[in-house]
Amino acid sequence: MEPSAASGSPLSRREALRLLAAGVAGSTVLPALATASSSHANVPRRIDRIGLQLYTVRTALSKDLEGTIAAVAAAGITELEFAGYYNKTPAWWSALLKTHHLTAPATHEALPLTDDGWSAILDRAKGVGHDIVIVPFVGPMYRGTRDNWMKLAERLNTGAQQAKAAGLQFAYHNHDFEFAPVGDTTGYEILTANTDASLVKLELDMYWAVKAGRDPLEIMTAHKGRVICCHVKDASAAPERTMLDVGAGTIDFKTLLAKGRALGLKHWFIEHDQPADPLASIRASAAAMLRY
Repeated sequence: MEPSAASGSPLSRREALRLLAAGVAGSTVLPALATASSSHANVPRRIDRIGLQLYTVRTALSKDLEGTIAAVAAAGITELEFAGYYNKTPAWWSALLKTHHLTAPATHEALPLTDDGWSAILDRAKGVGHDIVIVPFVGPMYRGTRDNWMKLAERLNTGAQQAKAAGLQFAYHNHDFEFAPVGDTTGYEILTANTDASLVKLELDMYWAVKAGRDPLEIMTAHKGRVICCHVKDASAAPERTMLDVGAGTIDFKTLLAKGRALGLKHWFIEHDQPADPLASIRASAAAMLRY
């Protein structure tokens, strides 16, 4: 650790970002960044917390749960979105999160086979301390045709009603297939028009929207107050639009996150589906997020 960080004297914003990119503990860097930002009126502090979808580090988690969560916290991550529990109990996870000063506002859960399965899912979410249960993906039986999308809308409405009764929020996460044409509309339009907007919120995966040729800002504007979470991962230029770490591609996250917050966005989770080095990926993305 450099003397300026150890002694408690303020770091410059540039120095704080450099330290975070190098992997210095977030508990040191984030407060330092706040000091650096507040001392420079022309460099406003925008992001005060950084989320991570744990799917990004699934291979590391499968080998070393506790060590990976410690590394995630050290990378400057402050809140998590779960994608599995690795055979650990809610109480175990709750204790580990507390140890590393992490919160976990959201979790991804597959649609249960029947709606009777929601009870166990919602109980587990409350036990860990989640606020939002998000359906992240559906198979062919729920997409492709209007009837299939309507069937999914019905399932989501039912899940959302049960979530509300349990004191939780509920949301749906998109990929690119939701934006494929279905006659003169799309699956996304069918879903959003036929689900209860007050109960079925949206998690906008900005990368997959861009991959499908859509503008994330247009989606957030059209669904003002309904898009409460987003996934932040970058894309190379068209037509490939290869998935990249945040800040390494073409998506204007500075604008999207600033305008998104004004439209009701509450949480933003960095993610990379297939990172070559998961921990290096999240460190790079976390450092880039601090510029937004």
